Amino acid sequence: MTTAFTFPGQGSQAVGMGKALAENFASARRVFDEVDAALGQKLSLLMWEGPEGDLTLTENAQPALMAVSMAVIRVLEAEHGITVKNTAAFVAGHSLGEYAALAAAGTFTLADTARLLRTRGRAMQSATPVGVGAMAALLGLDFAVAAQVAAEAAQGEVCQAANDNSDGQVVVSGNKAAVERALDIAKTKGAKRAILLPVSAPFHCSLMQPAADVMAEALSRVDMAAPVVPVVANVVAGPLSDPDDIRRNLVAQVTGTVRWRECVAYMAGAGVDRFCEIGSGKVLTGLLKKNAPAATGLAIATPDDIAVAAAQLK
Repeated sequence: MTTAFTFPGQGSQAVGMGKALAENFASARRVFDEVDAALGQKLSLLMWEGPEGDLTLTENAQPALMAVSMAVIRVLEAEHGITVKNTAAFVAGHSLGEYAALAAAGTFTLADTARLLRTRGRAMQSATPVGVGAMAALLGLDFAVAAQVAAEAAQGEVCQAANDNSDGQVVVSGNKAAVERALDIAKTKGAKRAILLPVSAPFHCSLMQPAADVMAEALSRVDMAAPVVPVVANVVAGPLSDPDDIRRNLVAQVTGTVRWRECVAYMAGAGVDRFCEIGSGKVLTGLLKKNAPAATGLAIATPDDIAVAAAQLK
């Protein structure tokens, strides 16, 4: 089988994630220790003991999710000799997961990735005042119709298709009033459901431009290597290997659409028939049923998951 490694985004965090990895594997403990040191914070303690409200804060959730993903990668390497280079044809990640994918593929060091995600989380949170923006899931509409809904709802404000997760699951983002208009318009276009999401800021729309500017500066100061396998990038839904291209697309990603459905379609079209979700949760594995129904999905987050995966990936 041809394998891709995928990495989850915000919303997959849960108190306790990664704790069993740290208790069972020294290679995982080293990841959490290095992330703690890079951030000057006992993020691992927050991950394992909560409180959940603090873990959910964007500036904490982003590096925390990356840390769990990288702990899984390091355990696969140390315990089973399974590396990104010898196992995966591509890596890809959903929003912040793209940073985890790049760390796994060697573009960023672990410490730099943690610091970049802390910066990204803070910048995205502070890009708009609380209450100005919102996001909503439009369920049962394809991307083209959802984009029309967003355009119709804007009425001089911002309303954009932010996440194209799968056919029938598109998230819109923008000014709160415009997103609320989108809820009503979506129902007239045949949406099965249209619901506001419990998020703290309107991610992946033009209201995030201040955060994109922050990330352009932060990324300009970080050393980047070519990934050992191509990253299928959110913004272009195609493979990138040149560090300058990757940097530009990470900046564009802050305000651009996460084209996840198309990313998976690209990889499936390139022959990938097994998608391993590396890290907390099973969101991407669930989406696979719509995005590549003929492919096999494997979620790898715990010691037991790693044992199962090792048997299949060797």
